[in-house]
Amino acid sequence: MKHTLSCIHPDAIIGENVTISPFVTIDKNVVIGDNTYIYPNAIILEGARIGKNCRIFPGAVVSGIPQDLKFQGEQTTCEIGDNTSIRECATVNRGTASKGKTIVGSDCLLMAYSHTAHDCVIKDHVIIGNATQLAGEVEADDYAILSGGTLVHQFTRIGKHAMIQGGSRLGKDIPPYIIAGREPITYSGVNIIGLRRRGFTNEQVASIQEMYRILYQSGLNNSAAVKNIDANFPDGEEKREILSFIINSQRGIIRGYLE
Repeated sequence: MKHTLSCIHPDAIIGENVTISPFVTIDKNVVIGDNTYIYPNAIILEGARIGKNCRIFPGAVVSGIPQDLKFQGEQTTCEIGDNTSIRECATVNRGTASKGKTIVGSDCLLMAYSHTAHDCVIKDHVIIGNATQLAGEVEADDYAILSGGTLVHQFTRIGKHAMIQGGSRLGKDIPPYIIAGREPITYSGVNIIGLRRRGFTNEQVASIQEMYRILYQSGLNNSAAVKNIDANFPDGEEKREILSFIINSQRGIIRGYLE
């Protein structure tokens, strides 16, 4: 259903059973998947690729040009996966020449007044809290939760199943499976409740806790802790995820609260 008071570019590709409310603007070079609902006053700009069963709420702006002075008008995209909700007045910018696209995965929730900048990669089942602000090229892995009012520096990475305390400022990478909080931001324990809700066994949770005890509470530096974990824990997905994240961190990971 396309309301007569909406403004839709004739080149936009609209799927089946899409609801477009009054006063919606849809630009050229836009693709919207089946069964998506666009609420009044939402704006979908050039380069948007929106999946199926999404909800774009009033005042949201999807695929605005990057707030990056290096942007020269290049053709880039903003790609939103299936079953994702973008709430009131949230903004998601499209990419720059750096990566060519901004990605928000499937089953995500971007809450009101949040901002996702150019070339960010937000994977599946991620929650971005109210007024949380992501700078350019931030990466958030599956099931990460960034509580309200979080500020994230450019290029920062947030690992799988990590949970960030509201009002935090992130300038270092957040390893997977943990809770991060306090000021300045530090390791605050393993995200036990979140992991159990997602089906992790008691044995898996205990193993993750022990690995982080070595990393953050043994007195070893990161390099020595990685070698200790690698030598003393059986191979498994959680071990590989933690070690790979630490080894590949360009900004360095957050510190432990005992330091």
